[in-house]
Amino acid sequence: MVDVVNGAIRNPPARIVVGISGASGVIYGARVLDALKDLGVESHLVVTKAALLTLSQETEMSPDDLTGKADVVYKLGDVGATIASGSFRTLGMIVAPCSVKTMSEIATGVTSSLLTRAADVTLKERRPLVLMVRETPLHLGHLRTMTALTEMGAVIAPPLPALYAKPASIMEMVDQSVGRALDLFGLDWSAVKRWDGMK
Repeated sequence: MVDVVNGAIRNPPARIVVGISGASGVIYGARVLDALKDLGVESHLVVTKAALLTLSQETEMSPDDLTGKADVVYKLGDVGATIASGSFRTLGMIVAPCSVKTMSEIATGVTSSLLTRAADVTLKERRPLVLMVRETPLHLGHLRTMTALTEMGAVIAPPLPALYAKPASIMEMVDQSVGRALDLFGLDWSAVKRWDGMK
């Protein structure tokens, strides 16, 4: 429910910007879109060209299959899109997966695409920015970039398996990581298996 105080809307609309970049793990972005649909949260999607290449190598999905999961889809070069402005209110943004190139561009503030511009806007508006960074091992430059982003307010959330959940499939591992990332927006997706203490 929208909370109005002194004529101002305090609670933003239930919408999240989803960026999918070219790192391995495009399925994370696809499942974020599925989860947001399940949760009734409007998804605003921007995908890089490298992500579409990864999509063709890692899944049986077509670009239309992927973009069909989103409520609103933007072209990568459309820097005049709504998500390029801080006046377009959202709950925040998630980049899943987030490549090192995308992470580094966001960290510098020198943005060359709608995806990184939207991430920059998210930071400047002090909204949650969650980066599901996919890279290993990490060198010192990667770690310093992550530190800089954390200092700016971003959350670095690499998709790591939660083995206490005893996943029976890769998809269960993917869904656990996606659900935990969505926890950072205050969203509770039913696919998450929560720790229930020692047995």
